[in-house]
Formats: sequence, structure tokens, C-alpha cells
Amino acid sequence: MKIAEMRLHPIAVADAPLRSSYGRHAPYALRTIVELRSTDGLTGIAETYGGDGPLAALEGVRSRVEGMDPFQLSRLWMQSEEDARREQADIAGGRSQTYLVPGENPLDKHTRTYGAIEVACLDLIGKALGKPLCDVVGGRARNEVAFSCYLFYKHAGGGGLGADEREDEYGEALDAVSIVAQARQMVARYGFKEIKLKGGVLDPDIEIDSIRNLRAEFGPAYPLRIDPNCAWSVDTSVHVGRSLKEELSDGGYLEDPAAGMDGMAEVRRRLLAEGNQTPLASNVAVTCFAHVPEAWRTDAVQIVLSDPHYWGGIRNLQRLSHLCDTLGMGLSMHSNNHLGVSLMTMAHAAASAPGLTYACDTHYPWQTEQDEVVAGGRIAFHQGAVRIPDKPGLGVDLDFDQLQKLKRLYEGLPFRKRDDEAEMRKHVDPNWRRILPRW
Repeated sequence: MKIAEMRLHPIAVADAPLRSSYGRHAPYALRTIVELRSTDGLTGIAETYGGDGPLAALEGVRSRVEGMDPFQLSRLWMQSEEDARREQADIAGGRSQTYLVPGENPLDKHTRTYGAIEVACLDLIGKALGKPLCDVVGGRARNEVAFSCYLFYKHAGGGGLGADEREDEYGEALDAVSIVAQARQMVARYGFKEIKLKGGVLDPDIEIDSIRNLRAEFGPAYPLRIDPNCAWSVDTSVHVGRSLKEELSDGGYLEDPAAGMDGMAEVRRRLLAEGNQTPLASNVAVTCFAHVPEAWRTDAVQIVLSDPHYWGGIRNLQRLSHLCDTLGMGLSMHSNNHLGVSLMTMAHAAASAPGLTYACDTHYPWQTEQDEVVAGGRIAFHQGAVRIPDKPGLGVDLDFDQLQKLKRLYEGLPFRKRDDEAEMRKHVDPNWRRILPRW
């Protein structure tokens, strides 16, 4: 079996005006669907970041992918690593995503690109063998994967523009009371058992109150976590950690409160000096394998947030699981805006990673049925978890009518790159820019 053709489908997906320390989400998120068609008449699929940059990177490997044996992934990885080494000297900055939204760091380009091709190849292999993807890469550690209730401060609106404007299912949420209402609604619909709040948006004391109100509403049976994406100074991070010592215990964590490995390590040191064992998690300071030993050595990070999309695919996520287990570190999973293909990729990746014991993040509730590209409609959650289907590969196929509709949306957009700062200046404050730390 060889790969006869690679097809790339740039798409746009309606997105609500969610807030983070990066700014405000645009009315549409950009994604790319990858199809690999084999000489045997099978098709493997993947979903990855969208826009001109990711699309150009995928086009850049077309000559390698078309004609390759999908089982020979190690060779493609070695070529990807060589490309990264050649380019690294010409790119300023490091692999940290402190200042770049996920999908926009040029030093992640090759792992992101390889990850998309790897997943599509593994889907193809699973279909050829008649086995679910997670069983192709060594078997599953679990039959269903838990996801967390991912809360956001947000402005009014459900995403989309003009005639395509969507219903605002969750309403505006810019205070502690409305965040609890958002959580109640999301937990009731999807059955999530863990809760995460995207912070770094409002005054830290308001965000502290939001977490306290969530604990009062749901009780200690629901682990809580908060992620301000480096919006706080070390002093503010310690203040939040101290204030939420009880609320973030029992399976919760404080994620990327301060910028940089050194900032995280100082927060950890000062909290421990007070007898506060709240673990720190990261998908900003730790984004590649070289970061993990340093994070362990300095005790800056106790829980790594993985992501098959920019860590280089599902097999790399398994490697990360083994490394974290060896070092005694926890493992969770980061999320970006995504559809059902990515959700199933995340589920198979988590199912095949024994050390991934925290519920994964997911933006899936923020997308709608109108945008789903999976044939048969949205992926179902069962008490907050996604079950691994008995179907081969990822277990899903594409709805090509939906795919064409989202491609037309993409073609009509004036932007080809995520820019949360620009959205803030357009809709909230014409002088707004991302400042770290803000508090």
C-alpha cells in the first residue's frame, strides 16, 4: 500500500467571542482537514491548525508524502527533524508559546506538520488492518477518555457573521456568577466531571471568586483548575495559589500562572515554603521533549499538558507519557478550537497513553452541529467521556457536503491567521495589546 494522493481542505469554523490573556477569539477559527488516499482505495484523515502558515507547511511535504508507504513513519519523522534543525538557526525566539497562540510558533512547524500526516497515516493503517487506531499503536490503557468542562469568560455572541451568525448558547460571561451558570449548563449537557477555567482575563480577585463559586456549586468531587496563560506576575501567582489552596487541591492544578520556566519555578518554591502543594501545569513553558527534564529538574512544572497536534502526533504523545511516568510527572492534554476529527484524535491518543490520568481539555462544546465535518454528526459524550469506537482507524469519516460548506466560508474570510489582539482592538479597546504580566 502506498499513498497515492494528499488532499488538503482549509476550512473555517464559527467561534464564540471567548477571552484569554491572548485577547478575544475571532468569529471564525481556522482549521485544515488532511486526506491521504491510498493505492488500495482507502482514505486516512486528520485535522490540524488552519490558515496560510500550516497549509503551506503541509504543501511543503507533499512530495515526500505522495508515494510513501504509510507504515514508514520513522523515516518521515527523521526528515522532519532534519528540516527543523536546518531552519532553527534562522528563527528568533524559543519553543515556549508564551507570546504566540498555539499553531503560530515557527519552531513547531515541523512537529505540527508531521503530527497531521502521522495521524492520517495511522487512520489509514487502522482501516487497512480493521483495527481502531489506539490498538494499532500498542493497545489502549482505557476504553473511554474523560474530558473537562472548559469554561471561558466571553462577550455576548455565538460566533459567525451576517447570515451565518450563530445562536449564543451560553450568553455573556464576564463575572463569577455567570461563569457558574455557564458551568451548570455545560455539565448538565455533557456530564463533565472536572472543570477548567480560562483565566488571565479579569482582575485576579474576580477569577479567584469564580473558582470559589464553582467549588461552592459543585463541591470537592469536581476537581478544579485555572489557566491564565502567563498573565500574572510571580507575586500575583503566589497570591492566587495561596487564595485557592483548598479549591485547587484534590486533583486540580494551577496552569501557567507566570511566564517562563524560571517564573514557574519561583511560584512553586514560594508556595511550597508555605506548605502549599498545589501542582503547577503547563502547555506554554513546556512544549517539546527538551523542556521536560528542565521542568522536572527545577520543579517548575508537575503536570505537562500534551497535545498530539503540536507534539508531533500520537506516538510522540505515548513517548511523552512514558517520560513523564519515569520522572514522576503528571500528564493532561491541551486543546484548541477543533471538530470531531481532532476530538477522536485526542481520544485515541489519550487512550493509548497510560500516564494520561487527568481529564483532557476540549473546546468541542464551543463548536456547533452546523460546523461538524464528521459523517453522522457530532461526537457524543457519555458522562463527560468519549468512548473509543470499535470501528477501524479513528472511527469516523468525513461529511463532504459539510466540508465544502466550511471551505467556502474559509474562502470568503479576510484573514488567514489567528490574531486575538486584533479582535480585542476591534471590539473592546482600540489600544489593547497583550502585556505580560498584566497583573
